Amino acid sequence: MPTERLTIPTSFGHDLSGALELPTGLVRGAALFAHCFTCTKQSKAAVAMARQLAKNGIATLRFDFTGLGGSGGDFGRAGFASDIEDLVSAARYLSDRFGDGILLVGHSLGGAAVLAAADDLGFDKVAAIATIGAPSDVPHVLSNIRGDLDAVERDGEGEVSIGGRSFHLSKEFLDKTRQIDLIDEVAQLRVPVLIAHSPTDQIVGVEHASALFGAAKHPKNFISLAGADHLLTEEADADFIAGVVASWAKRYLPMKSDWPMPAEGVVVQTGHGKFGTEVHTATHRFVADEPLSYGGDDTGPTPYDLLNAALGTCTAMTMKMYADRKEWPFEGTRIHVTHERNHAEDLGHVVEEGMETQALHRRIEILGDDLSDEQRAKIIAIADKCPVHKTLEGHLHIHTEAAE
Repeated sequence: MPTERLTIPTSFGHDLSGALELPTGLVRGAALFAHCFTCTKQSKAAVAMARQLAKNGIATLRFDFTGLGGSGGDFGRAGFASDIEDLVSAARYLSDRFGDGILLVGHSLGGAAVLAAADDLGFDKVAAIATIGAPSDVPHVLSNIRGDLDAVERDGEGEVSIGGRSFHLSKEFLDKTRQIDLIDEVAQLRVPVLIAHSPTDQIVGVEHASALFGAAKHPKNFISLAGADHLLTEEADADFIAGVVASWAKRYLPMKSDWPMPAEGVVVQTGHGKFGTEVHTATHRFVADEPLSYGGDDTGPTPYDLLNAALGTCTAMTMKMYADRKEWPFEGTRIHVTHERNHAEDLGHVVEEGMETQALHRRIEILGDDLSDEQRAKIIAIADKCPVHKTLEGHLHIHTEAAE
């Protein structure tokens, strides 16, 4: 997915470091991802979730909380209240850019933060909230801190270890983290909620999910991440919940549809990648792209893939229609189409002076053991009768005009 690096100013005077994952095609909604306690926007869950949502047309911002990753500020003095302020700043950036009605997604303490931030942001700006492995009481995270917290309380600050990393923590951090009543915050939510949790989570027990689910109002959903660890270190677990959230969110996001489907033909529009282009037919939409080796994002078929597909699919349909009409035991076909740019060079001569000659090569396999050799030959022969084949070999003119 195309990634846009950006910075977001906060009310505390420092900037947050963000990465906005954009769809290759059009943007139909926006989401904000909050990472886990002392993680960063580069965590496996953050990257997987943001990119999966982007694949579904949802521009997704992942960012570093104050004092973590590339963000400014002092993590040791920030506390949970600062996380909420960070979320509000990041969410307002998204709303200003893409409009109200964004999806909030949070992992672990980030999940608690999005639940608490919704009220501060305003329910009119939040379309839905999804949490992954979130605690139901914010002070629970203090149990993951290794060090003498009593000494921090007494002296006002001190050195501790979190997840094997050293941090200089203040009494202010502890006080701010203990102040929030998350269950009361959840009970006041007026937006759809999805709570995902692993029953084998060894850091935040599944009973936290039960408490959050019980406090939330409908519509609410619970997804079990059986077998997953708290940090979603297995790629399959991160991809699974990312796909679930992406599908669930479409029900609630105000997906933009200001680009209508054409009554006939196709309409294409430039997307956000280097080559990403969205294609609309009368009833379908998809993305065309170029492979990574050509500088694209490889999120869809190339233009020549589509050309080859047009010939291949039309050929297969024509052959099946013919065989069905004859009531022959035809079980289908497998067709391989390739494009050759320099057919004249390969022939060893120029077919027409000053004209580039290209070729499409079509290899057809007939499926079904009960067809006779004569039936197979006739089915192969009918391939040249397909409409796309006739168009490509006929006198094709392309007329171009500038739209108003």
